[in-house]
Amino acid sequence: MSASVDSPVLVADVGGTNLNLALLAQEGARYRLLRKARFSTQDETSILGPIQCFLAAEPSVHPSWACFSGAGPVLDRRIHLTNAPWDIDANVLERSLQMPVHLVNDFTALSCGVLQLDLADPRQVTPLPHGDGSLPVADPRGLALVVGAGTGLGVGFIVHTPQGPRAFPSEGGHIGLPVFDEDTLALWRHLQEGLPGPPGAEMAVSGVGLAHLFRFLLDSRRAAWTPAATAILALATADQPAAISAQAASDPACARAMALFVDLYARVCAELCAVFLPTGGLYLAGGIAFKNMEHFVEGGRFMARFERNYRRHLDQLTRATPVYLVHDYDLSLYGAAHAPACVR
Repeated sequence: MSASVDSPVLVADVGGTNLNLALLAQEGARYRLLRKARFSTQDETSILGPIQCFLAAEPSVHPSWACFSGAGPVLDRRIHLTNAPWDIDANVLERSLQMPVHLVNDFTALSCGVLQLDLADPRQVTPLPHGDGSLPVADPRGLALVVGAGTGLGVGFIVHTPQGPRAFPSEGGHIGLPVFDEDTLALWRHLQEGLPGPPGAEMAVSGVGLAHLFRFLLDSRRAAWTPAATAILALATADQPAAISAQAASDPACARAMALFVDLYARVCAELCAVFLPTGGLYLAGGIAFKNMEHFVEGGRFMARFERNYRRHLDQLTRATPVYLVHDYDLSLYGAAHAPACVR
């Protein structure tokens, strides 16, 4: 498939909070952004309305095909969004839009986007130095692991085959919540109340998870209740994570929540690395890491917790893993354009 300026590809990234649409034109092996727009996932009742609104702005432009990524598994050409009350149905969209429509999991698209990164470009990625100051080099033929906290927690991976790279989704964001000290044991017990099983990582390592951490620290008196904390808890749950992050430098409860969030994020990544052995690199994607880079980088907090394991050979594994913090928030849009070739 190809897409020119006159007949571009229509792509979408549908998360629990934002619905991003874009038109991309192919230039050689890559795509160039022509136009994009953002909608609120929670304010919409389907993806069709935003698409029609987006395309109506340029009625003379007719996309040749479309690929939409969504935060949920793809079953029978349909995505049931994990953090939104509606589905994406490829058959319905093809009839309405009169073009071929492909659906992929959002982290499959993000994984395909990672394949396009220039790891030497500081505008695209920041390599995180290990505790000894080293920066391991990614094996271009090795498995690459993509982990990203946004509204939820996504995990995807890329393997290289004789037929080319292939991207795969997973439900790795729902592995068990890591426990590594008294605070996280108390958090585990706090989050487990009322659940039919043990709490998953996404309950703490995600936007909503950050709000959970904040409330836990206050309710358990591990952080002082301040006027800022009262104001944050008065906000809608969806708005609390941004407020916590914004006040982490001035409010001790916010600072404690961000520190615990980074620690848990690191442990989730370390445990996933033990499963996937990502010699091709670990890529921290998603909005939260990019928007809060200083909490991951300053003092080496993320890497210190990432490298602290219960067995020596696991320490060696994590210390040999290249870790990159991804900057490009539009990576999943570009990845969606490449996805049909990576998921066959």
